Amino acid sequence: MTVSAATWSDRAASLTGVAREDLPSVLGAWSLDAAGPSALIGEAAETIREHLLEAVVSGKGHARDRLAVGAWLGRLGDPRLRRPADEMYWVPLTLRTNESYKLARFPVTNDEFQAWADAGGYRDRAAWSEAGWAWLAGCADPWPVVAHKSDVGEYIGPNQPVVGVTWFEADAYARAMGARLPRWYERVWAVRGAGKRPYPWGDPFGEGNANTREEALGRPCAVGLYVRDVTPEGVYDLAGNAGEWTSESAADEEYLLAPGAWDQESLASWAKALTSERPSARWAGLGFRLAKD
Repeated sequence: MTVSAATWSDRAASLTGVAREDLPSVLGAWSLDAAGPSALIGEAAETIREHLLEAVVSGKGHARDRLAVGAWLGRLGDPRLRRPADEMYWVPLTLRTNESYKLARFPVTNDEFQAWADAGGYRDRAAWSEAGWAWLAGCADPWPVVAHKSDVGEYIGPNQPVVGVTWFEADAYARAMGARLPRWYERVWAVRGAGKRPYPWGDPFGEGNANTREEALGRPCAVGLYVRDVTPEGVYDLAGNAGEWTSESAADEEYLLAPGAWDQESLASWAKALTSERPSARWAGLGFRLAKD
């Protein structure tokens, strides 16, 4: 059903006076009609965007309602998203050894990765390692091909973490942005800090703290939607939503990755949980984030 601009104006007006704790259920009940965002203009769009953002950052509401709220915010333009050239994209951290580095506040999103791909990232030889360029030459379905398939819509929301990317693709994007993939110990330190936290919020794992299999969303969600999955410094989604490649190599030409994701049980969310995969591996729960010195 197509929703008219007048209807959206009425909906925007109806949000006035809605209690903050009720916003997720009210907004989550709105159908994600394909024609909806195109009918949203002017003050109505801005009003709804503001309420969506308030609902996201509040941490209130049922997970399913919040999933819909995050998806709406992504389609209307999520003001929390930045590009690697923006300092707000990064969170500065200092290791126990006093070495400083920066870690991305959020995992790389579909919005930023798609922009790079659209700008010719998959044709930019300078961004790819030798092994990555060789892999790309023999790959019939790199991420841009997969992302345009008809059955992947729930995985490609603009403000969701990009998933289904290989290590080669993640590494190429990082190089193109003048950054790199995190080292394993840098990611562990971001989660644990000096207090040696087992999870970004501390202990125990609890319920409703991260997008893992127990939440039963069955898909990635908007970055930062789980407001307790954040370190004191402000790094989000380290325990769930999408697993993350690192720059650290392992045996048998594999690379280490942090497995905590929407399709993994909470045991995979522990700060030191790790596994390894070949650089050509990919699945719907595996993404990455950037780091830089």
